[in-house]
Amino acid sequence: MLADQAPAPADLLADPRVRAQVGPLLAQCDALRLDPFDGVFHLASAVSGECEADFELGLRSNLDTTRALLDALRSRVEAGAAPTRLVFSSSVAVYGPDASVPMPDRVADDTLPAPQTSYGTHKLICEHLIADYTRKGYVDGRSARLMTVTVRPGRPNGAASSFFSGIIREPLAGMESVLPVSRDVSHPVSSPSLTVRGLMAVYEASREDFGGRLALNLPALNVTVQQMLDALQAVAGPWVRGLVREVRDERIAGIVANWPRGATAARAARLGLLPEHRFEDIIRQYIEDQAANPAALQGLKP
Repeated sequence: MLADQAPAPADLLADPRVRAQVGPLLAQCDALRLDPFDGVFHLASAVSGECEADFELGLRSNLDTTRALLDALRSRVEAGAAPTRLVFSSSVAVYGPDASVPMPDRVADDTLPAPQTSYGTHKLICEHLIADYTRKGYVDGRSARLMTVTVRPGRPNGAASSFFSGIIREPLAGMESVLPVSRDVSHPVSSPSLTVRGLMAVYEASREDFGGRLALNLPALNVTVQQMLDALQAVAGPWVRGLVREVRDERIAGIVANWPRGATAARAARLGLLPEHRFEDIIRQYIEDQAANPAALQGLKP
């Protein structure tokens, strides 16, 4: 069952194993009480830039919706069902600088979360909610802290981190992209495919294998923006690299300045999850994934 605000792609809907519901998740949670599913991947969220611009949207989309989903799953247990396994997509944005406990250069599973954005705060609150519902036996929950996913296909979204994909995706399509932060910005990233593998591994892990607290970091490749641009030039050439234009945006730069410069993922490694080695490999993976979509690779034409 796919629940989203946008219709599912036609190729997915053609699969007889797939059903879809369209609309805000908050309005769909009651119906989920009766669906015979075994597990839930909770990926829905208003993203960082949206939450900063619209406080009420963030509260409604992130906190109210997650509480409603958890209560729907709780009602199943109270009716006699076994707890549903739930994977929540948290974020590296739960970390931030704190005057009393400085943020390390690379945040780890045991680094004190101190979010400095509404989005990161919502993610951390939801982590604790899921842990408490799990403690009560209402769900079998676990939270995976996603790194910034790049190169993400499709169009830009309202996330402050959107440029981490945009400075690669748009130039490969032959379009100009704006870089709103300094090239010395360092950040932990992960490819879409590794992120998906991470979510699946967290879902499939036994409670014993998962171990410890219910939130862990997914693997990260720690790179600077300069290294990303160098990788783009190495893979696609100087003309494509030249389509990235530097125009500083103080709002975006201010948000990103409070994010981790790097991350480690020791607990994920024990589940067999390791980061990519080079950003060039992530770019090539994106090119391979988009081979059937010529418009996405327009910039590679001679």
